[in-house]
Amino acid sequence: MRLTAEAAFVLHARPWRETSALVEVLSEQYGRLGLVARGVQGPKRQALRAALQPLQWIRFDAVQVGELARLNTAEALDVAPRLAGEAMLSGFYLNELTLRLAPRQDPAPELYAAYALARARLGAGEPLAWTLRRYERDLLDALGFGFDWHHDGDGTPIDTAARYRLDPEYGPRRVLSDRGHGDRSQAATGRGLLALADDTVPEADDLPGLRRAMREVLTHYLGPRGLKSWEMLAELNRVTRPPADQAGAGD
Repeated sequence: MRLTAEAAFVLHARPWRETSALVEVLSEQYGRLGLVARGVQGPKRQALRAALQPLQWIRFDAVQVGELARLNTAEALDVAPRLAGEAMLSGFYLNELTLRLAPRQDPAPELYAAYALARARLGAGEPLAWTLRRYERDLLDALGFGFDWHHDGDGTPIDTAARYRLDPEYGPRRVLSDRGHGDRSQAATGRGLLALADDTVPEADDLPGLRRAMREVLTHYLGPRGLKSWEMLAELNRVTRPPADQAGAGD
């Protein structure tokens, strides 16, 4: 299959053999694709190497041969967001999460659009925690793992005053007591879930609970091997923030 003038975002690239690279992209029409970019080393290939950096938006031509496609040409369509510190790690998280959960060669236009929006928000310096929660929600929805965010698993409307955990198979599950569920105060607030459902900025106090609730769902689908970006963000928070502030981290 020949892929012509296909738009995509670069998720990951690594050297392969002496002069080539293996590149993972999220494409507009075909979903996640693996590309073999041959001969990308050398001074005359600098523009191509720059186009194949993570977070870069590109247009490419390739020929699909089995699981991987052979890249013929690629050009950058814009300037990738220039991120630093926690924003850079958040961009790494965006790519790693997408790479781990999006299946290859499975068209997902909603995910492509959600990624583009999250990337733009990172580049614009919007609040990291809220940007990532919105992308996690949209990724789950696009891959068919999402919930009716306005109701719990029994169809009961979310109560703003209640606390919930997100059961991957059931949906929002109300936490009635600490017994069997750990610390109830660590669960997501109903108010926070409804803010996520309505795409309205939640109260700052609701963001840590949303992070923990979404982490439970994502861990279920990721399996026993977590994300390197989680470890890196946790370490960054540990060394740069006092303990009382760490719950608001943007991971």
